[in-house]
Amino acid sequence: MTQHETWVALRAHWQELADLGGIGALLGWDQSTYLPRGGAAGRARQRALLSGLRHARATDAGYGRLLDQAGALDLGPVEARMLAVARRDFERATRLPGEFVRASAQHAGESYAAWVEARPANDWARMVPLLERTLDLSVQRAAYFPEFADPMDFFVDASDEGMTAAQVDAVFAELRAALVPLVDAVAAAPAPRMDFLEREYPVHTQLRLGEEIGALYGYDFARGRQDLTAHPFMTRLGARDVRITTRAQPNDPTDALYSTLHEVGHALYEQGVADDLLDTPLGGGVSAGVHESQSRLWENLVGRSRAFWAGQFGRMRDAFPEQLADVTEEEMFRAVNVVRRSLIRTDADELTYNLHVITRYELERQLLGGSLAVSDLADAWHAAYEANLGLRAPSHVDGVLQDVHWFSGGIGGVFQGYTLGNVLSAQFYASASAANPGLEADIARGEFGRLHGWLREHVYAPGRTFTPNELVERATGQGMTAAPYLAYLRGKYTELYGLS
Repeated sequence: MTQHETWVALRAHWQELADLGGIGALLGWDQSTYLPRGGAAGRARQRALLSGLRHARATDAGYGRLLDQAGALDLGPVEARMLAVARRDFERATRLPGEFVRASAQHAGESYAAWVEARPANDWARMVPLLERTLDLSVQRAAYFPEFADPMDFFVDASDEGMTAAQVDAVFAELRAALVPLVDAVAAAPAPRMDFLEREYPVHTQLRLGEEIGALYGYDFARGRQDLTAHPFMTRLGARDVRITTRAQPNDPTDALYSTLHEVGHALYEQGVADDLLDTPLGGGVSAGVHESQSRLWENLVGRSRAFWAGQFGRMRDAFPEQLADVTEEEMFRAVNVVRRSLIRTDADELTYNLHVITRYELERQLLGGSLAVSDLADAWHAAYEANLGLRAPSHVDGVLQDVHWFSGGIGGVFQGYTLGNVLSAQFYASASAANPGLEADIARGEFGRLHGWLREHVYAPGRTFTPNELVERATGQGMTAAPYLAYLRGKYTELYGLS
C-alpha cells in the first residue's frame, strides 16, 4: 500500500469502530429510556453480540498490520497521536479474549435488568450472586494486564491514563482532611429556608426549563435531545448525535435542573471535539476525570453560583409563578447550596459529595483486593456511611443498591473520576476566569459564550490529542492541584454560612 492508501484504510477502520460503538450506545440508551421491561433479556443478548463483533474488529489481525505499516509513515503530530492512541487501544483490546468480552457484556445487561427491579423492591439478596459474578469478571479483566500489581491501578489508568491508585489515595486524603472540619462547621450553622422546594412543580415545565438553560449554555439540540431515565447520563450515538437524559421529581425542581445541567456539561465536551477528530481514536473526551470536570463545572461552579441565580431566577419564577411567589433570589441561591449530610450520592451537596465518592472507592479497593466479600458488602456499606457521614440507610434502596455502576458494568475505576472531576472543575474555571475578566458579570446576564468558548478551545476541541496530564497543564499552566477547589469551597461556604 502507498502511504495514502494505508491512512485511508485506517480511517475507514476507525469509522467502522466508531459506528459499532454508536450502535452499542443506541442499544444502551434505549434500554435506559424506552425499552419495554419484557425486552430486557433479548437486549442483553443483542448487546453481547454487538460487543463481540466490535471486539473482533478492534482486534482484527489485518487492523494490527495496518497499524504496523502506519508506524513507518511520515505523520504530523496529530496523526502520530492518533496512531499512538489507536495502538494503545489495540494492544489493550487484544489482551481480552472475545468470549470474555461477550460474556461480560451479556452479564452487564442481565445485571442491570435485575437491578432495575431489585432496587425499588429492596431486594439485595437477588443482586448478591450477580455482583459476585461482576467482581469475578472485574478481577479477571485486571488479571489480563499483569504489569499492574494492584487491580485498582489498572482500572484507574484505564479511565484516567497515567494516574495511579496511590495518586488518587493522596488526593482523597488531602480532601478528607480539609473537608470534614468544614462540613462539621457548616452543619452546626443555621440552615436556609427550604420549604418552597417541596411544593408541586409540573414535570413537563421542569424539563422545558432545563432545556432552555442547557441551550443557553451552548448545548446544540440539533445534535442531541433529552429524555427521562432512572439514572441520568450522557451518551454519544454518532459523530453529531450526543444525547442526555435526566430525572424529575414533582416536589423538587432542582433535581431535574441540576441533573440536566450536569449532563449538559458532559455533552458540551463531546459536542465541542474538533470536527476533524470525530470518528478517530482522538474523537472523544480524554479521561473520566476531565469529563467529569465539565459536568461539575457547569452544574456547580456556574449553576450554583450567585451570578447564575442573578441571571436565571427570573426565568425560573416565570416558569413557576405560584410556587415561587413568596421566594427571593437570595433564598433560592441559599437553598440550592444547602449543606446537609445525606444518604444519596447524586443528591449530595458540594461539600459532602466527595465523602460519598471516597466511601465507594475504598469499598471497591477492598472488594478487588479480596479483603471484603460481596456477601458482606451491605454491612460494610452501613459501617462506612456511619464513619464518614454519621448516617445509616434505613434500607438497601438508599444503601448498597443506590448506584447503577456496580450493577451495569464492573467494579473499579469509575467513582474516583467524580472527585477528580470536582478538583479539575475549579482549576479549569479559575484559568478561564483569569483569561476572561468579568466572567461572572457575563453569567449574571445569562451570557455563557466566553466561558464556553474558552473551554471549547482549551479542553473540548483537542479530544484525546493530549494525555490528561498534558491537557491540564496546557490549559491551566500547572499539573492537577486541589488548591483552587479547596479555595473555592472555603470561600463560598464561609461566606454563605457566616463562618469565621
